[in-house]
Amino acid sequence: MSLLVVGSVAFDSVETPFGHRPEVLGGSATYFSAAASFFGPVRLVAVVGDDFPEAEVAFLAERGVDVTGLTRRAGRTFRWKGRYDFDLNNAHTLETHLNVFADFNPVLPDGYRDSEFVFLANIDPDLQRTVLDQVRSPRLVACDTMNFWITSKRESLLKTLKRVDLLFVNDAEARQLAGEHNIVKAARAILTYGPRALVVKRGEYGALFFSGEQVFAASAYPLPALFDPTGAGDSFAGGFMGYLARTGKLEPAVMRRAIVLGGVVASFAVEQFSLDRLRSLTPDEIRVRYAEFKQLSHFDDLELDLFPAGS
Repeated sequence: MSLLVVGSVAFDSVETPFGHRPEVLGGSATYFSAAASFFGPVRLVAVVGDDFPEAEVAFLAERGVDVTGLTRRAGRTFRWKGRYDFDLNNAHTLETHLNVFADFNPVLPDGYRDSEFVFLANIDPDLQRTVLDQVRSPRLVACDTMNFWITSKRESLLKTLKRVDLLFVNDAEARQLAGEHNIVKAARAILTYGPRALVVKRGEYGALFFSGEQVFAASAYPLPALFDPTGAGDSFAGGFMGYLARTGKLEPAVMRRAIVLGGVVASFAVEQFSLDRLRSLTPDEIRVRYAEFKQLSHFDDLELDLFPAGS
């Protein structure tokens, strides 16, 4: 099954309590592509400047990412600088330089228009709909967004949500979008906006999945070391969508496994800065951690006899 991602490829300068890395590879589409590539090929649409190293393009291509849709323009590549305090769930943006990304107008190569699984990364909702106007008949469209678009382009975002099947947001974004503090009420409100399903990313606390009356809660893997959470959400989405595209199935049980696998891949991504851990990650490591995930949440299904009969 074909998987398409449209988003940003960038350079990040990241500071956490555990170190600092300037000018390292980042961007929503980059993390997504690297994560999804463990499960199958990925079609990438993004823009970079003439300063973007060919070695990084080669890295993506070697991972099975089709870079036909990666456009190179005169100018500098998108750059983001941020800092995390000990609460690694919240990033403090210090600088943003859109550079060539400011004029990003995603045009899909002809060979991408039949993509069956589509992920619209965190970009302007107007651009997200531009992509949807170019794909023919996708089986599943998922998108991500952020507080900036929820605040500044709410009406445009709501138009996009009417055309997607699945939305990825974190818990703060879900509350902001729905105007509800309770996350369950927020999720139910968001599902009335158009999406058939919602994934709420909760960082170190895991993820929640809502679809109709279904609710699934997945815990996060307990990591002894976490260095850089920058690409965690996009890596989660990449693992999730990559697995769905690999199986070609959308049944509830498959969705649940996809959530767990998304969490597995994201748990590796945060172990080092930038994409360094995803560069060295192997399929066997993913299999082992997936088995550990299952063991962490397993319990024997015995008859509950906490209370005496008739009490």
